[in-house]
Amino acid sequence: MAASLSCSASDLTPLLGSALNTTLLADFLCTRFTAISTRFTETTYAVDNTYLLFSAYLVFAMQLGFAMLCAGSVRAKNTMNIMLTNVLDAAAGGLSYYLFGFAFAFGEPSNGFIGRHFFGLKDYPSLAGDYSFFLYQWAFAIAAAGITSGSIAERTQFVAYLIYSSFLTGFVYPVVSHWFWSTDGWASPFRSNDLLFGSGAIDFAGSGVDQESAGFDRAGRSVALRGHNASLVVLGTFLLWFGWYGFNPGSFLKITTTYGEGGSYYGQWSAIGRTAVTTTLAGSTAALTTLFGKRLLAGHWNVLDVCNGLLGGFAAITSGCSVVEPWAAIVCGFVAAWVLIGCNKLAEKLKYDDPLEAAQLHGGCGAWGLIFTGLFATERYVNEVYSGPSGRPYGLFMGGGGKLLAAQIVQILVVLGWVTVTMGPLFYGLHKLKLLRISGEDETAGMDLTRHGGFAYVYNDEDDASGKPEFMMRRVEPTDDASPGP
Repeated sequence: MAASLSCSASDLTPLLGSALNTTLLADFLCTRFTAISTRFTETTYAVDNTYLLFSAYLVFAMQLGFAMLCAGSVRAKNTMNIMLTNVLDAAAGGLSYYLFGFAFAFGEPSNGFIGRHFFGLKDYPSLAGDYSFFLYQWAFAIAAAGITSGSIAERTQFVAYLIYSSFLTGFVYPVVSHWFWSTDGWASPFRSNDLLFGSGAIDFAGSGVDQESAGFDRAGRSVALRGHNASLVVLGTFLLWFGWYGFNPGSFLKITTTYGEGGSYYGQWSAIGRTAVTTTLAGSTAALTTLFGKRLLAGHWNVLDVCNGLLGGFAAITSGCSVVEPWAAIVCGFVAAWVLIGCNKLAEKLKYDDPLEAAQLHGGCGAWGLIFTGLFATERYVNEVYSGPSGRPYGLFMGGGGKLLAAQIVQILVVLGWVTVTMGPLFYGLHKLKLLRISGEDETAGMDLTRHGGFAYVYNDEDDASGKPEFMMRRVEPTDDASPGP
């Protein structure tokens, strides 16, 4: 909590003159001043924590968006499975992040690689933060699990998913967030960073998106595995859009901070509002660009493509949302749409099996977002959001040189390397233990039937190999004497 303003009777007495009982009056006024100052400090603290909690609730609501997006993007016979994995992202992630993840990410004091305190929230809250900060960071951690769950949808055994999700939220993701978001992190922009070009990498709010399905048949030909419900995809997209306002503006953590110098001051709420605007513009631009781009390439208007593009724009702007001008966000969204289209084309040529295009969207658009920040971050906003010594690097195209861009590229490379050396052996081990991939028979029948006791709906996919739905509505044949309907 911030320190209260102080009042001393000895300082106040000369101002009151030599009247009778001046000392008693000064003591009385200082007592009241201290009480009022403390109340203002507590109110400020309460407002900031309320803002952070509300932002955490918005980010948590993204889990519902992920669930709806994933459910609509898979085939009906796997709906039960994908919904269960989304629930367990939150539940298993809650325990693993409580026991280990938060400590690895924000356990201060620590070294530049990994946190060392607050396991199981021991000795927390502290000067490093309060429970609201933990809740907010937990919401981010389970969002990270939701990002990658789509890339193994309809393919992975349930036990493997539990292991992977807990490992991701308990160790892999927290270490990365420590590097870039903790004040002790080796690549953090919040410290005087001599390791990374005197700048640190700017990834203000991170990235989290999931997409629809595509795979490859046994002959090696690209075949679209269409999701079964476009309405759920659209609903999930709007829920994710709504939650992104907690993801990006909420990452300021506080709303009462004041900026300014030379007699001109304004509140951090202005920067929060600007961040919400840049988020909106990037997503909207990417959606429209994808709409017309796919119309030119494929010859039709597709709402699912628009949803993909929208989320790709959000994924890209998340890095630099707080340090760029609104017009630059439009550039970000425009390029993000083409990055997503290009990554999907590349994945098709490489026969890369990612059912919901998570790697293309999160990896491709997220990487562009980091580069975009290195190009378009403005000096004024960088200095406001990341306080520290003046003269720190900012965007190359804004006159700030190439140091920030270099730091952003380093971030892309080290995150890719870290995820590869940690998650790669995990998935390889699960594969060797025959715990990773479901059998061909299970994939054909659907995991809802083979692993979860039944389908989510009273009918099955029309494209099942058997051609026999599990449940069917009885068809009533018309008769000759049937009266016409109204």
